[in-house]
Amino acid sequence: MSEPTDSPNTRPIDTGTQQLLCHIEDGVGVVTFNRPEARNALSDILTPALRRIMPELAAMPEVGCILLTGAGQAFCAGGDVKSMNAGPPVEQTTEQKIATLRHKQATLTAMIYELQKPVIAALPGPAVGAGLSIALACDIRIAAERAFISTAFRNIGLSGDYGGSWFLTQLVGTAKARELYYTADRVSARECERLGIVNRVVADDELHAEALALAKRIAAGPPIAIGYMKENLNRAVTQDLRTCLDMEADRLIRVQQTEDFREAVRAFVDKRPPTFRGR
Repeated sequence: MSEPTDSPNTRPIDTGTQQLLCHIEDGVGVVTFNRPEARNALSDILTPALRRIMPELAAMPEVGCILLTGAGQAFCAGGDVKSMNAGPPVEQTTEQKIATLRHKQATLTAMIYELQKPVIAALPGPAVGAGLSIALACDIRIAAERAFISTAFRNIGLSGDYGGSWFLTQLVGTAKARELYYTADRVSARECERLGIVNRVVADDELHAEALALAKRIAAGPPIAIGYMKENLNRAVTQDLRTCLDMEADRLIRVQQTEDFREAVRAFVDKRPPTFRGR
């Protein structure tokens, strides 16, 4: 998924580095981790670029959905373990280090989770450690048959970061999430599908087409309504029913006043597909 197709509706987006590729195709912002030689491990170049490009895409009116994937046969191996052992440590106090990591988490996985537009993670291979956390922060996950996930943190003596413990608990429940964190077991794509960690599993050579088709289908929907849907669904995880009902009422009445709503009603009556403009 690293290269744009020949579609006339495709244009490249400059991320500032070859470690992260991006193009827009038929309303979908396709973002690709591009360090296949390192299983797309995060780096001090790749990760800041990802932090910049995701909100930029979300702010583009022509982008209705974002597709996040990895070049080669991996999604993302998480932090680059080799770099953790390179050079002297940065001179910071413990509190400064905590504040730095909190900021990094807020501007990466929390940002992805809270983006107004849906994000799909397409896993061509392993999603591990912080790479798994990034995939879990997305709205939908599609995995190739060869893909697997692992929390992995225990293998390098760490407790976990980037919200993986929270995201995984929401998906599989506390008992299974604890097992996967304490053991760092590899979980196959099919088992991930059974557990509800991924939405679907497809043949390795069909991942690109399947994920892009779904992203295009979502991107063609009513942008304002879908943004409110994501907001409602995120709120459902943390708020009580009455709060959710109140906010659903607020958002539905607001979206009822849009041009897109009126267009959808006319299209339904005319028995034709609607054309949404985000207004």
